[in-house]
Amino acid sequence: MIDLTHILADVTAHAAREAPRECCGLAVVVKGRLRYVPCRNIAGEAEFAIHPEDQAMAEDMGEVVAVCHSHPYLPPEPSEADRVMCEKTGLPWLIVNHPTGEHRVLTPSGYRAPLIGRPFVHGVLDCYTLCRDYYREVCGIDLPDYTREDDWWLKGANLYLDNFEHAGFVVVTDGPRVHDAVLMQVASPVPNHAGVIDADGHIIHHCHGRLSSRDVYGGYWRHVTTHVLRHRSLLGEGAPC
Repeated sequence: MIDLTHILADVTAHAAREAPRECCGLAVVVKGRLRYVPCRNIAGEAEFAIHPEDQAMAEDMGEVVAVCHSHPYLPPEPSEADRVMCEKTGLPWLIVNHPTGEHRVLTPSGYRAPLIGRPFVHGVLDCYTLCRDYYREVCGIDLPDYTREDDWWLKGANLYLDNFEHAGFVVVTDGPRVHDAVLMQVASPVPNHAGVIDADGHIIHHCHGRLSSRDVYGGYWRHVTTHVLRHRSLLGEGAPC
């Protein structure tokens, strides 16, 4: 693995400039030398997302070999979202504490977040991520990922209704059955929340600002349900819940 300590001072300096927000950047090999490329953080205070223009610029400079970011006033221990995104990028992640400079390098290891109890980070660990992970782990079905910005449902987007057919689902009226997805409309003009019915008839889902959970599918959740979806490969399976 490449030695990232050569850019540690640059990342630490960037972290100091950005505190109390997280800094973020990319380690790039340019003409045989390792360089740190600071990037703009377009996420909130307690997380980070690299500006796509900055990422493209870094990729044009050379080979990206690591992702770097800071944990202001917190130990450099990877969060659940850090672990998930490290796997997704397939690259080492350098995490630096501000102001101590303590650091840790996280490497891809095949980690998967648990279905129940994961924290909410939109676009990384959210209701659609949970559905994707459920279908992959429980049903052996790989669903496509879709780019989604914060509050997409209030900005004219319609993530679920625009994409469910492409993802292999059909609307059914004889459910919900085990492994069916349910779309829900929560304080939104369009369906903006989704979950999956498990073998016991409960709903596994991930609400904004909460840990993912397994709840009784009834009352409020049935009331706000707009569609029941079944993957084409599962048509004919299961029993009504």
